[in-house]
Amino acid sequence: SSGINAEYGGVLGGAAWGPHIRRWNDPTDLTPANLGQFFMALNPDVFGGAGFQERLQQFLDQHRALSPVSGEEAVLAAGDVERVAEQDCLKHGSIPYHTSILTNMKLFAEKMNVRPMKEE
Repeated sequence: SSGINAEYGGVLGGAAWGPHIRRWNDPTDLTPANLGQFFMALNPDVFGGAGFQERLQQFLDQHRALSPVSGEEAVLAAGDVERVAEQDCLKHGSIPYHTSILTNMKLFAEKMNVRPMKEE
C-alpha cells in the first residue's frame, strides 16, 4: 500500500499499518485484521484551475497508448476493467456470479433456512 494510505488509513485512523497488519496466510493468527480506510474527495479546480478534464483525458489517452508488456493486450487505466464489467452487467441485465459463489450462497440459504436466491 502507498505511504499516504498507510499514514491516513492506519496511523491517523488508529488501525494497523505496514508490518503491523496480520498475515493473511497464517491460519494460526487470529488477531483481528484492524484495517483502516481512507477516502479523499478533492475539487480539482482548486488545485489546477480550469482544464482538468482535458488534462486528465490527455493523460489517460497517453497512458492507454503505451505498448503493453508481453502477453497483455493493452495498457489499462484505473476504472477500465470496471467499466467493461458494468457494460456486461447492463447488457445481460444482471450480475454474473461464479459457480462457486452460487453454490456457497445456496448452502448458506439452507443453513439459515431461507429461500435461496433465484437464478436466471
